[in-house]
Amino acid sequence: MNKQLSMLREEMKQAGIDTYLIPTDDFHQSEYVGEYFRAIRYLSGFTGEGNLVVTMDSAALFTDGRYFIQAEKELEGRDITLMKMGEPGVPELRDYLVDKTPAAGRLGFDGRCVDNETGTALRRRLDEKEALVYAEEDLVGKIWENRPPLASSGVWILSEKYTGKSAEEKLSELRKYMKDKNAQVHIVTSLDDIAWILNLRGDDIPCNPVFLSYLMVCEDGAVLYMNKASLNDEVSAYLSSLKVDVKDYDSFYEDVKYLKNVTVLLEKAKTNYRTISNLDESVSVVSDMLPSSRWKSRKNPVEIENIKKAHIKDGVAVTEFIYFMKHAFDENGKLTGDAKTLLGSEEINEWNVAAVLENFRKAQEGYIEPSFTTISAYGPNAALPHYAPTAESFAEIEPRGLYLVDSGAQFPEGTTDITRTMAMGPVTDEERKHFTMVLKAHLRLSDVKFLQGSSGITVDLAAREVFWQEGMNFNHGTGHGVGFCLNVHERPNAIRFRKLQGRMEDEPLCEGNLTSDEPGLYIEGKHGIRTENLTLVKKWQENEYGTFYRFEIVTMAPIDLDAIDFSIMEERDIRLLNAYHKDVYEKLSPYFSGEKLEWLKYVTREV
Repeated sequence: MNKQLSMLREEMKQAGIDTYLIPTDDFHQSEYVGEYFRAIRYLSGFTGEGNLVVTMDSAALFTDGRYFIQAEKELEGRDITLMKMGEPGVPELRDYLVDKTPAAGRLGFDGRCVDNETGTALRRRLDEKEALVYAEEDLVGKIWENRPPLASSGVWILSEKYTGKSAEEKLSELRKYMKDKNAQVHIVTSLDDIAWILNLRGDDIPCNPVFLSYLMVCEDGAVLYMNKASLNDEVSAYLSSLKVDVKDYDSFYEDVKYLKNVTVLLEKAKTNYRTISNLDESVSVVSDMLPSSRWKSRKNPVEIENIKKAHIKDGVAVTEFIYFMKHAFDENGKLTGDAKTLLGSEEINEWNVAAVLENFRKAQEGYIEPSFTTISAYGPNAALPHYAPTAESFAEIEPRGLYLVDSGAQFPEGTTDITRTMAMGPVTDEERKHFTMVLKAHLRLSDVKFLQGSSGITVDLAAREVFWQEGMNFNHGTGHGVGFCLNVHERPNAIRFRKLQGRMEDEPLCEGNLTSDEPGLYIEGKHGIRTENLTLVKKWQENEYGTFYRFEIVTMAPIDLDAIDFSIMEERDIRLLNAYHKDVYEKLSPYFSGEKLEWLKYVTREV
């Protein structure tokens, strides 16, 4: 018997709730969440992402393919049914919630943790069976003893020498946009947007340098709702100079209720259900994509120069790591003494090499933290695109086959994200062919030229055609936007072959967008391969046909020549690879000397 579920059902009974939804989300629909929001883990033991649905006699966890194996293991003996999303016979979450809520019954959830679009859709569907939505209480919070507190880290100012534009300028532009929309109030609950607007950063969310907050911008001032204990005197004075008042984090919802007879600009799809529900009937709402989301995706010249500096730092660290990995074994396939020293261990595995990589990054000036959980995957584990080892579960790395590492860092100069797959020794013909296919796709996308107004869907085929010509595919996007010392996944642009409902990332690619180029190929039970660089969208030429753009690669680290089948590379592919490696050597060689410099010269040689 699951004690926590029994306690929750008692609270449900007292509140008259038949079905209760517990999502992974925080109050801001963040990609990563703090410990306070790990309610699913508390109730079920499941440590991944998903949605838990509890009724008086059943419980079901909905999660996607990244977590199927993990969920089966962690839910064992918990009296919870695993719902494998996307598998045959598995209902959609909303359909399941509506079905499980009886006529004239009650569906409950914490309205701060459910986005308005989902909450509203559920309410409308339940209206048809005269059932209600109750979103006023966090029932899990009532039973969770010793719940971790809401994160409250120090907040710091990101200097204009990094951002290229002051918060005063950003607020002025925002108020002009509000005026154009005839709005007197602008509500922002997205944490990376708030951090970008105010040129502030924090540490409340793992891997994302943001802080828990809400922002309400008015015509002649603004209110920032956050934990005041996170502010020092410098930041308090800074906010005061911007005419930004600071109020307690929890007072936001009451202040929303007090808004009367005004027009509010917000984005419903990026605002939680409780916020929208608290608006008075006299309030008019203009729902539009947050203007800051578009603006921050278009990096300005100062940000672009800083991004390039961040990628040199990161390139040095990653290249140090590649050198370490390529020299970890001696000619007999034994772990070298130098490798053992760096690892602090007699063995080499997915977990301890990820720590080595982070130590190389920590040696770089200004390093803040990883930009996401490192994917360190050897052999068959790399066939799971979002696999990550833990201290308890990892594979040993052998002197053969392929090893994949997808990692990134936060610096004041920007956010990085890079994937390299490398041969740890002999590789099979199949591994070599697949590695080369991925490389060709990656290089061809990096070289594409496109007309103004094109979205990521327009250019995706440049990469994916390599696989489609072989009747193969990879089941993830080819690229995503990246923030500036912010979230590693940033809307509103992405590169994929089709539009995905609700993703809000199919805007045209614009000059200054920082976007990943990361095709891959995954063979279950065998291997996974991905090559990823970040690119900036730049103007290429303007003529009678319009304005054309291209990508400029900013990621700098060698691509493993040992794993390439040159017989299936076309002349164009080889030219692009040589040009990239020439750039890598020119930019990174000043940071290496001796044996490592000679190695760098060799691994970036013209082929």
